[in-house]
Amino acid sequence: MNQRFTGYHATAILVGFFALVIAVNLTMARLATSTFGGVLAENGYVASQDYNRWIAESAAQDRLGWDVAARVEGNRLILDTKGVSHAVANVVAEHPLGQVDDRRIPMVVAGTNHFRSADAMPSGRWKLRITLQQGNSEARYLREVRS
Repeated sequence: MNQRFTGYHATAILVGFFALVIAVNLTMARLATSTFGGVLAENGYVASQDYNRWIAESAAQDRLGWDVAARVEGNRLILDTKGVSHAVANVVAEHPLGQVDDRRIPMVVAGTNHFRSADAMPSGRWKLRITLQQGNSEARYLREVRS
């Protein structure tokens, strides 16, 4: 069987190739826009003006010598603090991809240097913005947990 390669064959191959490329690009664009929740900074110039202040605040926090570890036990968020006692802990849980609204997690004292969430921790992966306050001193931490 001897068939010739014609213009029809070449056209079908080119159309098929570009249809595949376009389909893959549209799929990738759809996946990218459905999983990224927003911008990293509202205004890059304004954020750059605050950079030196952020560095100074970070150095002041390092001098406090505080630290915090976060974990989920059962269905409760547990914070273990180091270097600070009699502090107040505030926690906001953010979905890493921004697909779920932020949640404030109320914390209660569960012993010296330990806090426990008053409510059950929602299931999934969460980025925690933790603020520890003791008197006039304040420290902020980012931790990730999976429940």
